[in-house]
Formats: sequence, structure tokens, C-alpha cells
Amino acid sequence: MSLTSPSVLFVCVHNAGRSQMAAGYLAALSGGRIEVLSAGSEPKDQINQVAIAAMAEDGIDIAQNVPKILTTDAVRASDVVITMGCGDVCPIFPGKRYEDWKLDDPAGQGIEAVRPIRDEIRARVEALIAQLV
Repeated sequence: MSLTSPSVLFVCVHNAGRSQMAAGYLAALSGGRIEVLSAGSEPKDQINQVAIAAMAEDGIDIAQNVPKILTTDAVRASDVVITMGCGDVCPIFPGKRYEDWKLDDPAGQGIEAVRPIRDEIRARVEALIAQLV
């Protein structure tokens, strides 16, 4: 881990749902103790509206977030790289921790289907925070 705050990069293909929800939770629940990044290999032009609604139900606002392209620099700058079970291939750098969270894709799903995905992401983020701080 870095001498400053640890940093976590969440990656999914479109950077519009799972990775944005995870980043939203980590930013809110870590209280600024962890640097949060998210990106995708083929980012959409906006965040999934149902993901925004599901997060808002839990008091987290991700509506202003913008999907970003995955860069080698973002991976290099991160202590932990978490992919979202969507087959994204990240550059591998020695000394980094890599995890793959197998999660259903909220794209095209209604709020009833997205809520359990959101809740699973929150539980995983809470466990991650406990490991990192």
C-alpha cells in the first residue's frame, strides 16, 4: 500500500453501472480515507439511470459522475484493482492487488433487479474498507 491513502480502481466495460456504484459506496463509506477511481474499456456517455436511482435510495448520489476510459496510468496509480466480472483485461503490474467481483450487470434491468446488485456491492465495499483502513 502507498504511504498516503490507499487507492482503489473499479473497472467494468462501460463504467456506467457496477463500477460507478462501487466507487460511490467507497467514496461515501470510507470518509475520504481511500482514493477512489473507476473506469472502463468502452465507457458509455452517461451513468445508468437505474443505477443512479438505486444508489439514491441508499443516500448516495452518483448522478454527476461521468464514465471514464481505462488507462494504464490509472492502473499504475492504484493499490487495488477490482474488475466487475465483465471480462475486462487490465494491465498487470507487480505488487498490486487484483480482484474480480462477479456481479450481474444492471444494464437494461429494472430497479427491482438492480437493488440486490447494489446491496451486494455495498457489502463487498464494506469488507474492502475493513481490509484497507
